[in-house]
Amino acid sequence: MRLSNYFLPTLRDNPKDAQIVSHRYMLRAGMIQQASAGIYSWLPMGVRVLKKIEQIVREEQNNAGAQEILMPTIQSADLWKESGRYEDYGKELLRITDRHERDMLYGPTNEEQITEIFRSHVKSYRTLPLSLYHIQWKFRDEVRPRFGVMRGREFLMKDAYSFDLNYDDAIKSYNKMFIAYLKTYARMGLKVIPMAADSGPIGGDMSHEFIILADTGESEVFYQKNWFEVNKLDENVDIEGDLQPLVNSYLSCYAATDEKHDLDNCSLAAEDLVATRGIEVGHIFYFGTKYSDALRARVAGKDGNESSVHMGSYGVGVSRLVGAIIEANHDEKGIVWPESVTPFRVGLVNIKIDDRECLEASENFYTKLQLAGVDVLYDDRDERTGAKLANMDLIGLPWQIIVGPRGLKAGVVEIKNRRTGVLEECSIDQVMTKFRD
Repeated sequence: MRLSNYFLPTLRDNPKDAQIVSHRYMLRAGMIQQASAGIYSWLPMGVRVLKKIEQIVREEQNNAGAQEILMPTIQSADLWKESGRYEDYGKELLRITDRHERDMLYGPTNEEQITEIFRSHVKSYRTLPLSLYHIQWKFRDEVRPRFGVMRGREFLMKDAYSFDLNYDDAIKSYNKMFIAYLKTYARMGLKVIPMAADSGPIGGDMSHEFIILADTGESEVFYQKNWFEVNKLDENVDIEGDLQPLVNSYLSCYAATDEKHDLDNCSLAAEDLVATRGIEVGHIFYFGTKYSDALRARVAGKDGNESSVHMGSYGVGVSRLVGAIIEANHDEKGIVWPESVTPFRVGLVNIKIDDRECLEASENFYTKLQLAGVDVLYDDRDERTGAKLANMDLIGLPWQIIVGPRGLKAGVVEIKNRRTGVLEECSIDQVMTKFRD
C-alpha cells in the first residue's frame, strides 16, 4: 500500500479525553474514530489489526474442534424471558421494540440463542460433543464507557459454546478451550495468566479469566510470584489428548481476580504473592445445565432416557485485544506491534522523494516486497524526513526500510527494528534476503 493513497489520519498530539496509552495511540495512529460514547468506527489501519487477531482466534478455535456459525446481533426477548435473564441482566441490556411491538434486544452474549439452535436440531447423544462459535459484534450499555476499545459499549467478540452429555465430558471440552486460549494469546505475543474468576451474569460454578498484566488494568489481580517460571506452554500439545494434567499444573499455581482473592485464606506467604493490575482478554465458563434446563435442550442417552445437556461458554474480546496488545507493546514514540498482528510487516520510507535514485530504489523495493508476499506500507509522500520517521514509529510496524541518497551512494539502505530501535546498514541485495519468507 502506498501511503499517498492510504487513508491514515494520524494525529501529532495526544487527544485530551484519552486516558490510557492504547486509546491515545489508536486515535493518534488513525486506527479508530469515536462515533458516540463507547462506540467507534474502525478505520483501515485498525481493521487490518482487527482481522489479524480475528484470524488467529478463528484458527485456534478450529484446531480445538469448534465449528463456526454466525448468529444475529438482534435477538428475540422471548428467549431471554424463557431463560429468566431478561429482567435479571440489568440496564446494560439494550432493549428494543420493533414496529410490530415485539420485544427485541441487542445481544450482549448468546447463551439463549445458541441453546435454541441446539434444541431445534440435536436430539441424540450421538451428535455430542459439539462446540459452536461465532465472531460477532455485541453491545452492553455501560454506564461509564471509557479507555477506548478496552471498555466500550459496542465490541467484537468470539463466543463459543460447548454441549456435552455429562459433567465429565463437559470438563474435557472446558479443558480444550483452556489450552486453546493459551495457544491463541501466545501467538499474539502476550503473556497471559488464567485466573479463578467470578461468573457474573453468565452463571455457573467454574470460571477463569485470562489476564494480561498492565498498570492500566481495570481490576486488581493476584498471582504466585514464580507463575511464569513454572508454567511453560508446549505449542505442540495434543489438543485431543488428556489435557487434565496440563490444566491442573496451571491451576496449581495461585492466581485469582479481586472477586475471588481472599487475603485471609490465601495459601501463599506474602513474599510469594504479587498484587498488580490486569486486563481481561478472555473468559470461560462451565455452567452445567443452567440454560439447557430453562430452555429444555435435552438429548436421549445410550439408554434412551432424556437428560439436559451440560454446557460451557467461552469468550474472547477480539476488539478489546487490539487495545490490550498495545498496552503490552508500546514505548514513548508509539505502538510496537508483534509481527503476528501487525497491520503491515514493513514500512518503506523514501526520505528524498525528488531524488531520482531514491525514487527508483524505493519503487524497486516496493515491487519486490509485494512479489515476495510481504505486507509493506510505502511512504511515498512529499513530507519532511523527521515527520515520516516519527509517523512510522507511531504506527509501530516491526521493520522500517529507510532509503536515502547518502546510503545509496554507498550501496546500502538502513533497516530499523522497531522493537529494539537498532539501525543496521544492509546492502540492497541483502534487504530482500532478510524479508523473504
